[in-house]
Amino acid sequence: MEQYDLIVIGSGPAGEKAAIQAAQYRKKTAVIETRGVVGGVCVHTGTLPSKTLRETVLYLAGLKQRSVYGVVCSVKSDVTVGELMYRTRHVIQNELEVIQNKLMRNGIAVISGRGRLASAHEVEVAGDSGDVRTFSTEAIVIAAGSRPHRDPAITFDDRLVFDSETILKLDRIPRSMVIIGGGIIGCEYACIFGHLGVAVTLIDSKPRLMPFLDHEISDTLTHLMRKGGIKVILEDRKEAMKTGDDQVTITIKGGREIVADKALYATGRVGNTVGLGLEKAGVRVDERGLILVDENFHTGVEKVYAVGDIIGFPALASVSMDQGRLAARHAFGRQEVRLNALLPYGVYTIPEVSIVGETEESLSKRGIPYAAGTAHFYELARGQIAGDHDGLLKLIFCPHTHKLYGVHIVGQDAADLVHVGQAVISFNGTIDFFVDTVFNFPTMSEAYKVAALNGMANLQSTAGTADVRGQG
Repeated sequence: MEQYDLIVIGSGPAGEKAAIQAAQYRKKTAVIETRGVVGGVCVHTGTLPSKTLRETVLYLAGLKQRSVYGVVCSVKSDVTVGELMYRTRHVIQNELEVIQNKLMRNGIAVISGRGRLASAHEVEVAGDSGDVRTFSTEAIVIAAGSRPHRDPAITFDDRLVFDSETILKLDRIPRSMVIIGGGIIGCEYACIFGHLGVAVTLIDSKPRLMPFLDHEISDTLTHLMRKGGIKVILEDRKEAMKTGDDQVTITIKGGREIVADKALYATGRVGNTVGLGLEKAGVRVDERGLILVDENFHTGVEKVYAVGDIIGFPALASVSMDQGRLAARHAFGRQEVRLNALLPYGVYTIPEVSIVGETEESLSKRGIPYAAGTAHFYELARGQIAGDHDGLLKLIFCPHTHKLYGVHIVGQDAADLVHVGQAVISFNGTIDFFVDTVFNFPTMSEAYKVAALNGMANLQSTAGTADVRGQG
């Protein structure tokens, strides 16, 4: 029986970083991957393909929107998904080469097959031919990822009805599409297909899209999606669905019917815990099938850890990478470091949305007074140059100390811009930093200065009154 110091099940962002961290401690490490090629869902069917497709669509549709340059383009009516995914294939192949080179340089073995726990220190790997090999190990990191949740009452034929992974296999761009679920994935795909000229209807049972967002950001995004031709139906849900004659008919509350060429279900994801042999090692899962871990990502079973989507929230590739590193550090007794609780979120809708820190709602619930300052992108010279007239950046801060609590952005480069605010929050900074700092001109980062000045002006206009937000 071959012996390893660490075996990682899954080669997505979490598994890759766990393996590399252990290898850098000179531990003999192996990664088990079902697909036969590394990268996990993130590279093959999730983050990379969807975001590259978005970039392609943004390029094509963006020229159409920004006719200020004197060029008007439109997407040809018979464009195929294969043509749009051309760039995606290159991106995936290049990323695979990068990951494979990293694993090879660190001397990490890649074992093809389906891994499962035989005990707390043994892992079985079943190959395609049915052969089973057993490996012993000092520590195990489970990073098997997640898959789209599929309603058992719905028939997913991947012809008319798709989930968030199989939608990338569309043979052609449909004329119309109905999307069930107004979370991150549903909104991202609604924007992608909406900007391709597809008549998109998005249905969600909640009163707001992505309610974890600041209300002003969520409302702005909803307005912009509707402005772009996407029909957004909130506080409603699917009551029934039928397929036939190359169409999907969805019945919502009140008996209203929505007919479309295709349907996409984007109602969350579930952990890939089935068939992992967790019960043999005594690893516990919750009612949603997610593995239970402590703050060190330890399952409570000797040296068995779990990281990434398979442990649930926040299920972000960026966070999963650090979870993998920290789990490997803890497994081999290195200095204990907790995961930074200040997590940025990037939502790749069109336009982008990104947030970090507190929202108005979270502060209000705790009775913490706050003030806010806003910069609209049309106020920025760079916003005018780029043609982004709808974006905004919002700062939430303490009205007394000016300490920055949260940053909320919708618009061009939001997922990049947010890190400036993240750094200031991390160092307990105030919005005075933005007021007193010189920013390059013209840039989108200048929005921080404009928003900070707006926040200061808001404080002056309410001085001596009791209407500071979060109070009274």
